[in-house]
Amino acid sequence: MPGKKNVGILRVLLMHLSLMLVCAAVIYPVLWVIKMALSPEQGFSLSANPFPVEFSLDNFRHVIFTTDSSGGWLFGRQFFNSVVISAATTVLGITLATTAGYAFSRFEFPGKDLGMKMFLVSQMFPGVVMAIPLYILLDKLGLLNSMAGLVLVYSTTAIPFCVWMLKGYFDTIPKDLEEAAIIDGASQWTIFFTVIMPLAKPAIVVTALFSFMTAWNEFILAATFLGSEKAFTLPVTLQHYVGSYSTEWGYFAAGAIIVSIPVMVLFFILQKSLIGGLTAGGVKG
Repeated sequence: MPGKKNVGILRVLLMHLSLMLVCAAVIYPVLWVIKMALSPEQGFSLSANPFPVEFSLDNFRHVIFTTDSSGGWLFGRQFFNSVVISAATTVLGITLATTAGYAFSRFEFPGKDLGMKMFLVSQMFPGVVMAIPLYILLDKLGLLNSMAGLVLVYSTTAIPFCVWMLKGYFDTIPKDLEEAAIIDGASQWTIFFTVIMPLAKPAIVVTALFSFMTAWNEFILAATFLGSEKAFTLPVTLQHYVGSYSTEWGYFAAGAIIVSIPVMVLFFILQKSLIGGLTAGGVKG
């Protein structure tokens, strides 16, 4: 018995040691980014030490208080662009995806299976493949270099994922609840808003968060469709710190940390809903 107990303790210690090594490997690159952001120089240090030798907030000041040629607060405008575009994409995408996902889950109609398969096929192509046709469409509509155009593009690319995610969760909600509401005289819209939507809140929160993150972090389409620095989103702004012959690593690292803060805040605020929502949609449709 003592031998088995010692073996169990040794196994637990090895497991914890392995987890500590994995955590160290994951955290090390993050510490490097923080080191570059807090170091006064712009060069890329070759030292293995992940902690800054000199401490300075100049990189953050430079990024945050960047101004345009007319003296306007450029970073504030670009931050506003990112927030508006990401929020509008999330609201529009979730609004359309909840109704579509519910229809695919509950109703039978011609082309239902084909429609779901086409949604899935659309997710197989990277965004850069669609850049040229989307550019032509936005140019014809006069929506290039505008937030409205980027919101439409992001929404159309986010909706297939949102529909699949929500459709899978709607499948897990018992139909008996809707049948009971129908017996009580509730209309289909009443059932959707008062019965289904509250029950689907965890899946909606997770889907909305991933939709927001996709729009917040997207770079290729934003860099293609936006030509004015006042219309840039934050990922496009970060790219401008990377030049053909040199890179301002300190500014780039400081900007990357600032860009990641809103997403981290959302994760902490929505963590209770994430626990239930991350396992949503795991049933066969």
